[in-house]
Order: sequence, then structure tokens, then C-alpha cells
Amino acid sequence: MSLKCGIVGLPNVGKSTLFNCISSGKAQAANFPFCTIDPNVGATNVPDDRLQVLADIVHPGRIVPATVEIVDIAGLVKGASKGEGLGNQFLANIRETDAILHVLRCFDDGNVVHVDGSVDPVRDKEIIDTELQLKDLETVESRLAKVQKQAVGGDKNAKKLVNILLQYKDVLEQGKNARSISFDTPDDRKLAHDLFLLTAKPVMYVCNVDENSAKDGNHYVEAVKEAVKDEDAQILVIAAKIESEIAELESWEEKQMFLEEIGLEKSGCQRLIQSAYALLNLRTFFTAGPMEVKAWTFNKGDKAPQTAGVIHSDFEKGFIRAEVIKYEDYVALGSEAACRANGKLFTQGKDYVVEDGDIMHFLFNV
Repeated sequence: MSLKCGIVGLPNVGKSTLFNCISSGKAQAANFPFCTIDPNVGATNVPDDRLQVLADIVHPGRIVPATVEIVDIAGLVKGASKGEGLGNQFLANIRETDAILHVLRCFDDGNVVHVDGSVDPVRDKEIIDTELQLKDLETVESRLAKVQKQAVGGDKNAKKLVNILLQYKDVLEQGKNARSISFDTPDDRKLAHDLFLLTAKPVMYVCNVDENSAKDGNHYVEAVKEAVKDEDAQILVIAAKIESEIAELESWEEKQMFLEEIGLEKSGCQRLIQSAYALLNLRTFFTAGPMEVKAWTFNKGDKAPQTAGVIHSDFEKGFIRAEVIKYEDYVALGSEAACRANGKLFTQGKDYVVEDGDIMHFLFNV
């Protein structure tokens, strides 16, 4: 399952620095606009302490964590929806992502230039929101002109789509994001999803602060919280410059010591990756055996056959049943055999909704 989070923001807000911290890729980070032109793509492991706990029980040949792709996209400026700066390229790149990590500069530093001359994260957020909304409005109006003709001809799906497009047009013209609308039926949700609107994507606002604000934030962060309080969005505070220094340390012990010195239990990168994973509505199930302990990614709400298909399409096609052990039971009893003997291994059918942390064994026949 390949899913991408796109790091977006104005030039010089810390996107590439953040990307370098959390990704296996290495983006150029420099003090001038449009340092990033082509999108940098890197895969990063999803931190999950449960993997090591299971490995300590099973002693596998290898441990395989879940991963998420992170894309560092070129900085956007006013007029991007009309092609200013690298606007067209930016908007095409963001359309290919599944969720947005919107980096906002929430620190003062006279040595780092700001494209608009001053630090104001709320203004910066509104600039990008406006450009994305204008592009979405262009998409909606173009699609509406085509679909209305089909609706007049009696096409039922076209009538549904016209209704959805009109709702989107209304909120976008009000300067609101498409994600502010929700739809009740699966059919409507699919029609809405297939429009691939930029402002319909889930978003997390990443407030890039200075070292002294890494733990509790600052007045810039409070302003962002107030500005997005009515949005269905997450906020994460991170000091990208400090995170880049932590990332350069070699040992886990050194990193933990550094974190303790600035009053943090986990690095901002760890928190960001875990939050991005949740933002994508992703969950983890495990397989555990002598060859490997592996984390597998599935969508929240998926049933057993769908999660079996994550391992191999044949598992889903020929699905018979799943044997499920809850993570807590596995850890408490210490083995699959003990779970089976104590009635903690459950046989589940096609309607079982897999839960985060389930340890799964699939039986299938093709």
C-alpha cells in the first residue's frame, strides 16, 4: 500500500529541512526561494514500539516496519493558481498526494529571509489556502459545465454529481476548503473523492518553531490554533532545525539524551510520522513468526479479506478465514501456542473488521 503525504508551504518555511529529518531522501535546504524545484520523494519507517516487543518474544530473522512516503514539494507563492512561480508544477504534484503536511513558519530569525518580508503564519496559511481553493473552484466549474448537460438528459449519477459540485462551488466561493463538507452516502463520498480536489485532502498544520518553543509552542502557534479551530485538521509543533541536529546523531542513547535536555520524550519527527500515518486513516496489523515480524498497513474499517489482500491479492481472492490474536493477549501469554491453549486465538470470517494491533494469520485457497 503506497500512500503519500505532501509537505507544502511557502518558500523558506523549513519544508526541506523537515523532509531531511524524517525521510531517507535528502533534499537541498538553503536560504533562498524555490530551492526545491522537483519534488523530493522518500520513504520513512513508521515508529511502532510494538514491533520490538513482538520480536523479543518471537526472535525472528528480521523486523519489517510499516512505511509512509513523504514528498517535499516546491514552495508556493501568490498567483500559483494562475501559474505564478512554480504554481502549475506545485499544484500537479500536490494532487498526486493523499494528505497534506502544511508547514508554517512560527519562528523569528533575521538571517532566514521570508518571501513576504515578515513572519505571519496565519497569513501564510491563508495564501496557500486561497491558491488551492481557486484551483479547486476552476476544477469544479469546468466539471459542472460538462456534467449539467448529462443531468438534463436524465443521467442519475450526473444529477448526484451536479449536486455535489454545487455544494463545493458554494463553500469554495466563501473562501472555505472542500474538506469542510461531508457526504452521507458511500456513493456520494466516492463521487466526491473522484474529483481529487486539493482542499478536500486531509491536512496537518506543522508549526515550525525555534528550540525554546519546541515543547510548549509560542504566540505564533496560538494564532494558528485560533485560525484553524473550526477546521477538521491536526496541529503539530516541531523545531525542524533541532530535529535536523538530532537526526545527525548516531546512537539512540545520544538522541534520547538530546531530547531530554529540551524536555521532550519523543522527537518531533517520530510524532510527525505517527500523526501522518493516522491522518491518512491508516492502521497496522502484524504477522509474527520465526522468519520475520512485520507491520502491515491497512485502512481503518477494512474487513479481513481486504487486509489479507495487503499481503497478496491471492489471499483476498481465496480468503477462507482469519486467525486473530489481540496484541495485548500475545504479549501477556508469550506465544501463539499459549494464546491458542487459553482461548485467545479467535477464528474470524469475511465480515470481521480488523483492528489496529491485531496479529493475523490468513487461511486461503486459490
